Amino acid sequence: MIYLDYQATTPLAPEALDAMLPWLTGDGFANPHSPHAPGRRARAAVEVARAEIAALLPPGGSVSFTSGATEALNWAIRGTSGPIVTLASEHAAVLDTVAAEQRAGRPVTILPVGSDGRVDLDRAAQAIRPGTGLVAVMAVNNEIGVIQPLEPLARIAADAGALMLIDAVQAAGKLSLPSVGDLIAVSAHKMYGPKGIGALWIRDGVTLSPLIHGGGQEAAGRSGTLSPALCAGFGAAARVSAQRMGTDATRIDALFRLFLERLGPGWTLNGSATDRWRGNLNVRHAGLDVARLMSDLRHIAFSAGSACASGSGRPSHVLKAIGLDDAEARSSIRIGLGRMTSEEEVMTATGNILDAVRAQRIAA
Repeated sequence: MIYLDYQATTPLAPEALDAMLPWLTGDGFANPHSPHAPGRRARAAVEVARAEIAALLPPGGSVSFTSGATEALNWAIRGTSGPIVTLASEHAAVLDTVAAEQRAGRPVTILPVGSDGRVDLDRAAQAIRPGTGLVAVMAVNNEIGVIQPLEPLARIAADAGALMLIDAVQAAGKLSLPSVGDLIAVSAHKMYGPKGIGALWIRDGVTLSPLIHGGGQEAAGRSGTLSPALCAGFGAAARVSAQRMGTDATRIDALFRLFLERLGPGWTLNGSATDRWRGNLNVRHAGLDVARLMSDLRHIAFSAGSACASGSGRPSHVLKAIGLDDAEARSSIRIGLGRMTSEEEVMTATGNILDAVRAQRIAA
């Protein structure tokens, strides 16, 4: 199997597995919220992990663990008040939560994005006015890899007195995040950590209403017993990602260029070619039957869009947001490159994809 779906999830880093094992076996089962010695040892592991994750994020805030980025985003949105401004290309975890808030009476503005996938700053400045409560923006888009202009958006939000929520799920551990924003959501399994855990970074002085009520185990108000194993795996993955960030980016940039070069003419890159994370290639080919392509290439794991929306049968809302029609959206595929991707795998995958497309044209 050639794995090219790194936006959906990443393989577990060996360092993350090693960090988790002591808390899954032997006597590492204690509740980290218990005051006895085993509980305090578990708590110490959780705090080490918290510090490792915080090192990827701006100074001047604290990390609260959650069950994943979806919970973190829900908490950030539902835990604030006032009108919301967000983008049409956001993840469903943001758009669906915002829609629920709108049905409850909260004013919402959804800004369009251009054909490059980026928001127009002048339109953003017109929409983000004094009285706005929250601006929610994805740092790196999960479907097309486009990077939004976070720093100018943060200035606009700050000038309006609004909080800024950054969905950094596809960015953290891959790119250096600017020291902006008031709330930042991250996920372990997008940076070679375990599934089932994420975090919300909260700037000092920002308070949120609880999303989950109970014991209030996290200082910012999130309730629920933490898993030392998941926390430790997340922390180790964050530490290794910080250490490898430059090396990973250089390798992935070379693989990105090789993949596009190998595909050749007839393929169009969706979204900006420059303002993007190059581990994401979302490309389209006129007349491509993506379902048949995926069936023919079952030994290659790639995607027709977000894993979170797979099976809906609807064209990608992100591709529609950048102006693609239904046919163009349905003829697009998403290739995810990551730390474990090899040049040999890229050579094989591109050759197989081109052969399969050629067979489709002959059959037509």
